[in-house]
Amino acid sequence: MSILPSMEGGPHLRWLLLGSLALNLFFVGAAGAVAIRYSGPVPLATVARIDHSMAGRLDRIAANLPPADAELLRAQLRDEAVKVAAAQADLRLAQEDVRNSLRAQPFDADAMRTALAQSHAAHDNFDQVLHDTIAAAAAKMSVVGRTKLADWRTEHDSARPAH
Repeated sequence: MSILPSMEGGPHLRWLLLGSLALNLFFVGAAGAVAIRYSGPVPLATVARIDHSMAGRLDRIAANLPPADAELLRAQLRDEAVKVAAAQADLRLAQEDVRNSLRAQPFDADAMRTALAQSHAAHDNFDQVLHDTIAAAAAKMSVVGRTKLADWRTEHDSARPAH
């Protein structure tokens, strides 16, 4: 005597029922495994935030240098801090002018072009101040330090995935 009531399509319906039961058991097992995996006391690995600020970038450059050369770079940056900060402030103000020109009502394309040109000039000035500061520090560095400084960008780029 069968526990299943007599139905038309007999054996096919029984296989469908068994298949459905097997799938349900599989999904319950998988859900249970996931629940057990993530309910344990082991914390998930934390993701380190990457500092994209100028100071963070320069710290990463200095970290790759020999200690004496890293200190030379940091000292040069401290000596030039006012120039660097002024150039960075000019750049931020120029970028804000671009944003303001985009928000202006009525929109003035010529004002935006002027703001973009000023932003470009401020960016070039900021880069030049940084480059001069790094060049002044490099002039005082050891050969090993300058070589590490020369290779820093290559090491940095090799960590990125290819496009």
